[in-house]
Amino acid sequence: MADTGEDDGTRTGNRVDIDGDATGPVIAGNYNVVVDAQHGSTVTVLMDGRRPRPRRRDRIRLLPRRQGTPLGRDADLAAIAAALHAGESVQLWGPPGVGKSALLRYAARTLDAGGDGVVFLDAARREPEDLAQDIFEACHSTGGYAPSRGELPQLMEGVEATVYVDNADYTAEQLRTVMDAAPDALFVFAGREEVLQGTDGRAHRVEGVTRDAAAELLTRELGGPGDPDLVTALWEAAAGTPLLLLRAAAVARLDPAAGLPRPGAVRELLHPLFDRLDEPSLRALHLLGTFRDAELDPEHIGALSGTPDAAALCAGLAGLGLAEETELGYRVADGVVAALRERQGLRPYALERLCGYFADWAARPETPAAQVAGHARALEVLAELAEQSGRADLAVRVVRAASPALARSLRFGVWGRLLDQGLPAAQRAGDRQAEAYFTHERGVRAVLTGNRVLAAVLLAEAGILWRQLCDTQGADAAANAQQYVPQEPGAGAGSPDGGSPDGPGEVNAPEGGGSDVGSSSTDPTPLQDPTAGTVPGTPAPEPALTPETGASMPTDPGPTAPDMPTAPSDPGVPVASDPVSASGAATSGGGMPVDPGPPLGSASLPPGAADLGGAVVTGGAPVAGVSAAVATALKVAAVIAALTIAVVAVQQSQDGSESRSATPVSGSTTMDAGFGDPTPEPEPEPEPEPTGLAGVWWSSEGGGIEFVEVGAGRYTARARDVCGDTITAEFSGGGDTYSATAPAYDMSSGSCGEVLGQVRTTITIGEDGDTASVTREMASTVREGVTCYTCTPFTLTRAS
Repeated sequence: MADTGEDDGTRTGNRVDIDGDATGPVIAGNYNVVVDAQHGSTVTVLMDGRRPRPRRRDRIRLLPRRQGTPLGRDADLAAIAAALHAGESVQLWGPPGVGKSALLRYAARTLDAGGDGVVFLDAARREPEDLAQDIFEACHSTGGYAPSRGELPQLMEGVEATVYVDNADYTAEQLRTVMDAAPDALFVFAGREEVLQGTDGRAHRVEGVTRDAAAELLTRELGGPGDPDLVTALWEAAAGTPLLLLRAAAVARLDPAAGLPRPGAVRELLHPLFDRLDEPSLRALHLLGTFRDAELDPEHIGALSGTPDAAALCAGLAGLGLAEETELGYRVADGVVAALRERQGLRPYALERLCGYFADWAARPETPAAQVAGHARALEVLAELAEQSGRADLAVRVVRAASPALARSLRFGVWGRLLDQGLPAAQRAGDRQAEAYFTHERGVRAVLTGNRVLAAVLLAEAGILWRQLCDTQGADAAANAQQYVPQEPGAGAGSPDGGSPDGPGEVNAPEGGGSDVGSSSTDPTPLQDPTAGTVPGTPAPEPALTPETGASMPTDPGPTAPDMPTAPSDPGVPVASDPVSASGAATSGGGMPVDPGPPLGSASLPPGAADLGGAVVTGGAPVAGVSAAVATALKVAAVIAALTIAVVAVQQSQDGSESRSATPVSGSTTMDAGFGDPTPEPEPEPEPEPTGLAGVWWSSEGGGIEFVEVGAGRYTARARDVCGDTITAEFSGGGDTYSATAPAYDMSSGSCGEVLGQVRTTITIGEDGDTASVTREMASTVREGVTCYTCTPFTLTRAS
């Protein structure tokens, strides 16, 4: 049921719980998903007529928590009301602390709801697709169902609700994504920057309060009027910002003898407030600061800080302007984290205890999936702290525990963010089982979101990893999910209910790039046998990407993938260049010091990818090493799109033994660059012994690459890039060294965008002539901070 937020002002949290059994199967688009915390989730396709039929709620009423009346906001409320009356959406924008959230909450409770009702949501650190699912569940009884991106607007058609969204720090395109999810609803957003313009709606700047409102605020907080001249000076120094005025009143209230602070100190009141806090309050505030911009339920705050009545204590911190009350619980107010980092004598929380507590809580069967999703940012921060403290094992523990619940919550954006942290952490921790699991779940997520290229690669890789672990159940689950890799747009006949063939929140690879693996998401049938005959002049069926078929396998995609999260990082929380504070406690990106616990032995990274150019790079602030924080702190994800050399098909000789020749035996078939059409080949003519780079080479990661000499010191190899195009990569050089460069495209949207730079792949043949080392590095970038984090070396061995 949706939390209706009745007029008694109570609310259990800013969420809409999933209907039905949270531990059972969930449905996304046309897919039925059974979440498995051990061997990876399984995917099946719903038969016609079996998809849920969401029922619109009779009463849409998801209100924010009750609060006092914001002072001096009559003109702002009138502006919001005028926009809604005119049928326009509106965006409130202004700096932190100016009072946007208080204004938005008050408007949601007091303005005419109109139409079908009111929905209030908090978008802090949320993907637009997840927010769209929130809106859908607030308006419908869904039965644990996430509609496809194409179907969602159809289901929301005619829902004339007013949707209030706080902390909507989105781009204009992201705002449109949210608005398109409910085409007949009106929206009131609140964010820091002016984004909404033109036909999308009005933008209204929220400024500081008037002098009279400031005087009324101080009088209310102090229990009586203050000196008029001092009040005016404070109002001017604070530029009317309610948060700063609230802190000034708090200093005077906690120390009546000192009175109101000097106007010149109004922006430097955090340390004086810290000095006036008792030990339990300071300890709880320190815990909130450890989690940076994440919100925590008072239950967790009390358990971890040892505070008996954490809700009352945190409400007191909010009254001092040190914390912010949210629909879920509390988070620190603006500027508090930086000030706490400067304070001496704060004993760091034990990282192992924090991670263990939340991992155990998230893994409990009785913990609702919606609550885990609500704390996803806190879990993300914990994983970052663990990575930066050298405890990748703790990051794995947190993400592994939370992943099943996040999948069941149907919030695929935040689920992807956590999986993107878990995979490289598992590789650094040397946890092969967790590596297989995270790779598998990322592949399943790619199926559900319609990213066919990524799904094919990840599920094939997961199958390999499960088999290396002798986990047949996991391997079978990966092979089963691989059958339902979505086909490129337009290939299917449309959804059974007439909706979009896309998965929920899907991002498809570009069209026209050759035949990608998979079948239509609307009619996901198993991939056909690559050796089956084809009708001349028609596209051949795609090969099944499984080791048993003899079809070519995609190579290791590296620890992350093209669907990296795009949520902007908090500019006020930079990634620490030195992860250890002066006290010796590890810190994270503006967060509080934490005690990492006992160090682990070093774990070696896995070998590089078998493909020569499938490096993954990110664009953003430089970060030393390969950190899980990269997945969330950086804004742009990109992959090399011109040298993803696929595997040469392994042919079966007539006696059943494997032949490592690129030339097939009579009557066999060969796969074009690992993804091409199976076509019969004639009996080959004898060829001269290859020299230099020419011939077939086998990677240390498995799979082969065939190089063809096309001139002096020039060799080519057929390739399939991540944009879906079949290309010819050319290496040139002399002696024993050959190299090629390829562009790195922005893949943050799942398809090829702008070029972020060039990556150079270098092959150096050893003295024996039969082995070679392969390295990759960024040759050039269009901006600072573009980092290649899958450029790990590997080796090639010439086929005999």
